[in-house]
Amino acid sequence: MKRRTLLKTLGALSVAPAVLPAAAAAATAPRSAKPVLRLAHITDVHLKGELNAPEKFVRCLEHIHQQSPKVDLVLNGGDTVFDMNKEQLPTIEAEWKLWHSIIEAHCHIPMKHCLGNHDIWWYEEGTKGDPAYGKQYSLKQLKMEAPWYTFNQAGWQFIVLDSVHLDIDNTWYIGKLGDAQYTWLEQQLAQLPATTPVCILSHIPLLTATLMIEDNIVNRWEFTGGDMHTDIAKLTKLFVQHPNVKLCLSGHIHIRDKVVYNNVTYICDGAVSGAWWNGNRRETPPGYGLIDLYADGTFDEQYVPYLER
Repeated sequence: MKRRTLLKTLGALSVAPAVLPAAAAAATAPRSAKPVLRLAHITDVHLKGELNAPEKFVRCLEHIHQQSPKVDLVLNGGDTVFDMNKEQLPTIEAEWKLWHSIIEAHCHIPMKHCLGNHDIWWYEEGTKGDPAYGKQYSLKQLKMEAPWYTFNQAGWQFIVLDSVHLDIDNTWYIGKLGDAQYTWLEQQLAQLPATTPVCILSHIPLLTATLMIEDNIVNRWEFTGGDMHTDIAKLTKLFVQHPNVKLCLSGHIHIRDKVVYNNVTYICDGAVSGAWWNGNRRETPPGYGLIDLYADGTFDEQYVPYLER
């Protein structure tokens, strides 16, 4: 397959610029006594009927429900089922049936979703004429009206992005918004009051340092456009115009990291499935993000492994 690549040198990387004095003062200023909303960010569940995946996913949901204070909202960051890219329709239908049965029985917290690359039906022969081809099947399963949308809860504005699109050669996916979605994002941010804090959810990271965790690097890093948003430079310029963008959550890489750039925090949480239900993905165990949001736009966050060690 032909893939677009990005070449990154060590000298070009600058993901944690110095904090300005005003920002540092704001970070230490007193804030509201308690958070207005507690989130659990699950991503890359890759649910399937093998490798004890159903039992482990139930343990993850039970772990979330046992948190105190309680979790108010679950954000599902995509790759909900194992692999719609390669499986035949009967397998896909079985995986979604399993998902719905587990959620109905074990999740009693409201959940919002975004699509991952494994939630898109692209590669089975003879399906292009099917009305469920592409993203429509998963949109219907997750009861999503559109692949990108926004909602407000507890004074925070959440913007859910669709970060998975076909590359220019139509043989693989790439991380980006595209013109229509970028214009929509511009409009959403422009009409928000400057005092409304914003949390953005995507599947593919907008910005991450995890791509440099590779073996046998000699003099450069090389990664595909499907690993991180290729329009990140454009997005960071947009976010500078809207300082109320505080937090960007993603998954996809199955490795946990946290990057702060221009006072925006980008968190790539590890996968619920870990290494696709085969233990840890490098040093990141299976887990989920636990995030407390405050009225003033600040937040506390941690990564929570849910399996006994």
